[in-house]
Amino acid sequence: MDDEIEKLIEVWISAFSCLCYCYYIASKIPKGFLRLLSLLPILFIFFILPFTLSSPNLIAFTSLFLVWLGTFKLLLFSFNQGPLALSPSNILHFIFIASLPINPKQHPSTNPNTTQKFPKWLLALKVLTLGFIVHVSSYIEHLNPHFITLLYYCYLYLGLEIVLAFITFTVQSVFGFEIEPLFNKPYLCTSLQDFWSHRWNIMITRILRPTVYNPVRRIFNDVVNPMYATSVAMLATFLVSGLMHELMYYYLTRVSPTWEVTCFFVLHGVCTTVEVAVKKVALRRGRQLHHAVSRLLVMVFLVSTCWWLFLPQLLRNGVNTKATQEYGVLVDFVVKSRLPYIYVCL
Repeated sequence: MDDEIEKLIEVWISAFSCLCYCYYIASKIPKGFLRLLSLLPILFIFFILPFTLSSPNLIAFTSLFLVWLGTFKLLLFSFNQGPLALSPSNILHFIFIASLPINPKQHPSTNPNTTQKFPKWLLALKVLTLGFIVHVSSYIEHLNPHFITLLYYCYLYLGLEIVLAFITFTVQSVFGFEIEPLFNKPYLCTSLQDFWSHRWNIMITRILRPTVYNPVRRIFNDVVNPMYATSVAMLATFLVSGLMHELMYYYLTRVSPTWEVTCFFVLHGVCTTVEVAVKKVALRRGRQLHHAVSRLLVMVFLVSTCWWLFLPQLLRNGVNTKATQEYGVLVDFVVKSRLPYIYVCL
């Protein structure tokens, strides 16, 4: 892992250098096509940086932060929109907002009690659960395949949430930003719309809305009925999300795309669009499913479609095994590095 850490440092030094160019040079160019043109080389560099790495975990987070969030934020910045146009007051703020999954609130509260909190006991429980999953994964050959898939669902969610919570907490502590939440108890979702719009990976929703959803809806509002324009915008947003996931899978597997994950998001886009239309009719007629029933139906649909379309590419290429093994190496390193300290304290 030593070589991989060195490569990671080189990748992020390159990214920070590119963002310095964006802050000091590109920002001076008038917004619009000319600024976008000046940012195209930076977007290209961001797209190729993950190919430098071979660690699945490092590739996943680097491609998410730079290739997805970073490039989309820069696209908005080229037209003087988004968090980079509104919030950064200095180069450090600009770099961290551009390269990390953070989005400062546009209207911070003066009440300190409203700042996002991370319950220590809940975070500790999630860390312990992730550690248990990593430990159990070493006995994968003795486990039921369905149980292994369930563990991998938990691994994806916990790994992502723990890393993002750590980043958010650090940025809040250092810069004092009030940051919008990244997750909102996705396991309590009552509909697909609720899951994708308000609970799961909210930072992606925040970046897709101004870059894909709003422009597509504005374009089609002049052509078709506003209700149909909204449906087209939803489908376009899910399609773009699927294509970006396909790109991230390519970084991870380095094999030709099979388009399964794109189909997963297109399917969810179609189902979410239909769900929204059906809910409008049902609400007008005073009909609504009980939350317990709707939660169960949504979770069954999510798990079954993930099993069918979302995970096969990763499982087929052994990405899950490599990723959990890396967490195991990290846990061993932390334990071994702390043992002398614990011994001295005792």
